[in-house]
Amino acid sequence: MSRVLVLNSGSSSVKYRLLSGAERLASGMVDRIGEAGSPAADHGAALKTVATELADAGFGLDSPELTAIGHRVVHGGTTFTEPTLITEEVIKKIEELVPLAPLHNPANLAGIEVARRLRPDLPQVAVFDTAFHSTISPAAATYAIDRELAERLSIRRYGFHGTSHAYVSREAARAVDRPMGNVIVLHLGNGASASAVSAGRCLDTSMGMTPLEGLVMGTRSGDLDPAVVLYLERTGGMSPDEIDTLLNRHGGMLGLCGDNDMRAVEKRLAAGDPDAQLAFSVYCHRLRKYVGAYYAVLGTVDVIAFTGGVGENSSLVRETALAGLEALGIVVDPVRNRRGDRLISTDGAAVRVAVIPTDEELEIARQTLEVISRTNRG
Repeated sequence: MSRVLVLNSGSSSVKYRLLSGAERLASGMVDRIGEAGSPAADHGAALKTVATELADAGFGLDSPELTAIGHRVVHGGTTFTEPTLITEEVIKKIEELVPLAPLHNPANLAGIEVARRLRPDLPQVAVFDTAFHSTISPAAATYAIDRELAERLSIRRYGFHGTSHAYVSREAARAVDRPMGNVIVLHLGNGASASAVSAGRCLDTSMGMTPLEGLVMGTRSGDLDPAVVLYLERTGGMSPDEIDTLLNRHGGMLGLCGDNDMRAVEKRLAAGDPDAQLAFSVYCHRLRKYVGAYYAVLGTVDVIAFTGGVGENSSLVRETALAGLEALGIVVDPVRNRRGDRLISTDGAAVRVAVIPTDEELEIARQTLEVISRTNRG
C-alpha cells in the first residue's frame, strides 16, 4: 500500500500525517516556530523534527515505502484549479500568488522547499484550498466593481476550506445514497464557510477573495457592509492595519461576546448571559440565511452536511440554525441530533441532514495519489 506524508506548513506550525490508504500511521505537530524556547527556529528545523518523530515511530522519512508528499497550499488563485505536481515553475507561480495570501502562502512554500531538500527524489504535490471552488460560475465569482480594476488586481471570489468541502460533500452524498446529488456543506470551526455543491462540483461558496467574507466565525466578522471599513477609517480614526486586526482577530463571536469558543458561549447561554445570547443568535441567523440562499442556488437539496469542530459537536447550533425551515423539507430529529447520529433528520424528510467529520489530510493524500497516478500514466 502506498504511503503519503501530508504536510500543512503554517506561519508558526507544521502539522503532519502519514497515511497508508485511509489508515493513519503517524501524526503530530511542531508548533511555536521561531518563538523563544521553541525547538524549531524555522521551518527547516521544524521539518527535521518531523523527520525525527517519524523515525522514532518506525516510519523514517527515507523509507522506500514513502510514495509521495502532499502539501496544503492555501491560495492557488485562478492559476491552480486542481492538485499539481510541484516543479520549479509551480513554485514560482505560487510565489506570484503571495499578495493574495501573504500570511499563508510563504509558510506553505517554506515547507515545500525544505521537504524537497530532504527528499528530492520523491514526487511532491500541492493541494490548494481554493481549487475545489474554481468551478463556481462567473456570476458567483464576480464582485460588482470596476471590471478592469478587478481583473488587474485579481479581485474575485476564490473560497477556502476547499479540501474539507470536497471531502464532506462527497461523503454526505454517499451517506444518503445520492453520489450525484445536491449538497449544502456547513464547515463550522473557528473559521467557518458554506458551499453549494451539485454532482461533486462547487456552485457557490461563502468565503470570498479572503477568508473574511461569509459566515460569522470565531474571530472573523464575516459579511459586512463595505462602508463600515470606510467609516472606521474616516470617523473612527483607525488605520488599515487596525481595521484588519479588528475584523479578522477581534470580530466574530469574540467581538460579540468575548468568547470565540462555542463551548464557552453555550455555557454562558445556558446561564442566561445576554451577550452570549445575542452572539449565538447572530451566528445561527447567518447560518440559516446561507442555507436558504444555497437552497435557491441549487434548486433542490438532497442533504445538508455539518462538519468542523462546531458543526460536528454542537447539537444546539445544528438545531437552532435549521429551525423554522420545515416548509423546505428540512426537519431535524431532536433525539438523533442530541445523540450525534450520522443522519439527524427525521424519517421521511425531503432534505436529509448529516453530521460528517471532515478529514482534510485524507483528502490531500487522495488527491496527491491521483496526481501521481495521472503523471505515471502520462
